[in-house]
Amino acid sequence: MADVTLTMPTAPTALRIGPYPVDPPVVLAPMAGITNRAFRSLCREFGSDTSIYVCEMITARAVVERNEKTLHMMSFDDDESPRSMQLYGVDPKTLGEAVRIIVGEGMADHIDLNLGCPVRKVTRLGGGSALPYKRRLFANIVREMVRAAEPAGVPVTFKFRIGIDDDHLTYLDTGRIAEAEGAAAVALHARTAAQLYSGAADWSAIARLKETVTTIPVLGNGDIFSADDALRMIAETGCDGVVVGRGCLGRPWLFAELSAALRGEPIPEGPTLGRVGEILIRHATLLTEHDGEDKAMRDIRKHMAWYLMGFPVGSQLRRSFATVSRLAQLDDLVAQLDPAIPFPTDALGPRGRQGSPQAKVALPDGWLDDPEDDTVPAAADVMHSGG
Repeated sequence: MADVTLTMPTAPTALRIGPYPVDPPVVLAPMAGITNRAFRSLCREFGSDTSIYVCEMITARAVVERNEKTLHMMSFDDDESPRSMQLYGVDPKTLGEAVRIIVGEGMADHIDLNLGCPVRKVTRLGGGSALPYKRRLFANIVREMVRAAEPAGVPVTFKFRIGIDDDHLTYLDTGRIAEAEGAAAVALHARTAAQLYSGAADWSAIARLKETVTTIPVLGNGDIFSADDALRMIAETGCDGVVVGRGCLGRPWLFAELSAALRGEPIPEGPTLGRVGEILIRHATLLTEHDGEDKAMRDIRKHMAWYLMGFPVGSQLRRSFATVSRLAQLDDLVAQLDPAIPFPTDALGPRGRQGSPQAKVALPDGWLDDPEDDTVPAAADVMHSGG
């Protein structure tokens, strides 16, 4: 989009997460295997330094046990502020201890809890989007995390879904409990766990949550694939900010577009294929600096289809990008692209996971019997980070 200025009907309310102003009110959603240090750096280069960019999910148990791989995943750039970390856990004591370690050793400035992951290996243990159904257990978790973070002034936030399925909606109770127990903000992905990433997000649920939770910020998440989507979500729901996930896959420059739109400035043009190639090399270089070339090249392969989406790139060249093994090889492949090809309009829509809804969400045995039961499910904290 060139030389187009989209403006809010009214200016968005200034967003703060604890002591941190979030301007413009944009948050990079934590995505396992995606929002590592390299990708966050790239998004920050396009976006605002005062937006929030959340690291990929970290398990509380792994923090407590000082897992070496997890500690590497928890690293931040020197100039990254606030350093935002998402935790996963089900046991209030483990989560509280993990928060005490993180804030006591100055590892992060903001902590979020994952209550939105819908995948089977998480929900079958009572974690992610299954957890809010257990109201007392959730309240215990919020209380422990907030109490552990409070001495250091670190805000704790909670990101969750509408519910398990259409028959078990939990988001209004989840918002009320989080607010009452001291959360700094809440964010709603406007789908159920059963939906996974299919269908359309129900933005009206974000509006209802905003009407229910009145003393802390409410952020909206789901189906933000363009700057216009972000403007519409805020206008339609009254939410205090937006959380962007799949929309930035292969499009870190989306944060420049979001910043411009939310500030009423002209939205920059989409990049040419030549510029996309430069960004791809920059992404791979940042990964290499953080993880070494072998791991970085394996990691960058999953981003190739997203970066090249919609561009007229031949099948053989696409296969070569998808199997790249060295930075020098990537340079050679990018040199074969036609740099003048403009950004394709058909690449502006949905990207990333979509698929079909789940027929049934995997849950621990008897999970739905008593929402007031605060028993921690067996083996709940065996997850590995990034799961």
